[in-house]
Amino acid sequence: MSASRTALLIMDFQAAIVERIGSEDVVAAAGRAVEAARAAGIPVIFVRVAFRPGYPEIAATNRSFSALGQAGDSFTADHPSTQVIEALAPRAGEAVTVKRRVSAFTGSDLEVLLRAAGAETLVLAGLSTSGVVLSTVRQAADLDYRLTVLADACADNDPEVHRILTEKVFLNQAEVTTVDAWTKSL
Repeated sequence: MSASRTALLIMDFQAAIVERIGSEDVVAAAGRAVEAARAAGIPVIFVRVAFRPGYPEIAATNRSFSALGQAGDSFTADHPSTQVIEALAPRAGEAVTVKRRVSAFTGSDLEVLLRAAGAETLVLAGLSTSGVVLSTVRQAADLDYRLTVLADACADNDPEVHRILTEKVFLNQAEVTTVDAWTKSL
């Protein structure tokens, strides 16, 4: 795998989502992936979900996000709950992109960042497996990226869904491995 053609996506590791879905083990695995990517010269791109005040991006028909209107400003772009957690804090010069939907691509400038980096292979870590990881795998595969999913740097509210996705579904479009196995391959 060419480091110059690879990018690591750290998706939705933000305070509100980590509190709901993450675990110390998953955050630690994501942290090891970030450090390995940095050491190998692989760009790390942080993806977070957030909205403008008043949530103008969210249609009433959107089942995934329409309830956020009752959440006050807790999912707005500047709110502490939407920031990348301190344990994975981006370094100066590392890109942080804001998405407006489940996929890391939708409503963000991720494609522009990936083109600028010359990325052909994406390595994915995220919360949740059935949300951002699944949606991003599907969209990135349709965009012809080579994909690796770091199973131990992903988590889901439903462990069985995580297992089925990482052991069966993702295999059609991505290599699925662990952070430690991926870092040994660098």
